Amino acid sequence: MGKVIVVGIGPGSYEDMTIRADRALQSCDAIVGYGVYVDLVKERYPDKAFYETPMTQEAKRCALALDLARAGKTAAMVCSGDSGIYGMAALVYELRGESEEPEIEVVPGLTAACSAAALLGAPLTHDFAVISLSDRLTPWETIEKRLTHAAKADLTIALYNPASRSRPAHLKRACDILLRDLPDSRLCGIARNIGRAGESWRTLTLGELREAEVDMFCTVIVGNVSTKEIAGRLITPRGYKNV
Repeated sequence: MGKVIVVGIGPGSYEDMTIRADRALQSCDAIVGYGVYVDLVKERYPDKAFYETPMTQEAKRCALALDLARAGKTAAMVCSGDSGIYGMAALVYELRGESEEPEIEVVPGLTAACSAAALLGAPLTHDFAVISLSDRLTPWETIEKRLTHAAKADLTIALYNPASRSRPAHLKRACDILLRDLPDSRLCGIARNIGRAGESWRTLTLGELREAEVDMFCTVIVGNVSTKEIAGRLITPRGYKNV
């Protein structure tokens, strides 16, 4: 019996991958994942067998990894960012069920909220919430409730999956919800293609964010009442005195 290693590979660059993730990919027999994520690691691990599935076929790729493990292979399921934060770790456990075989190992990675914050400055220094705007698996009513409560609590908010071809207006809808409780001058930031070719970032206000063009390769951060801009970077103070 082999094993499944669910590996968070970080935002995209090898430099942002953990040593543990690198060792897992070096030691495995096969790498399984969404095609975009598999492409990020193919060149560095050319001797592996690669198995790809398109978007929306998450269960199929997790089942494939489990089947490879049952056949005696070590299968690495690669996830962008972290393996558990919107990653495949939970689904692999669900599909395996109550059985203890094959073995599952979860390797954490650098999630987009952290890597986006590093590009933008230091906007997550205080309490924050992470919310996905994708309603493919979560009803929009639930997303709206979470956005509302995060705004009322004055949490800094990291928004994942802000838009795609099938939901181009979701960020605008989210901004309209946030603007019920937050001023349009609230500082925000967008990071795109983090750790990949074409990496970019910019700061803007919540009012400007409502009209911004984003896609699934973007991570959005909405600051709290204390967030400020210093030398072009977003900074949320921790609260140290005399600063």
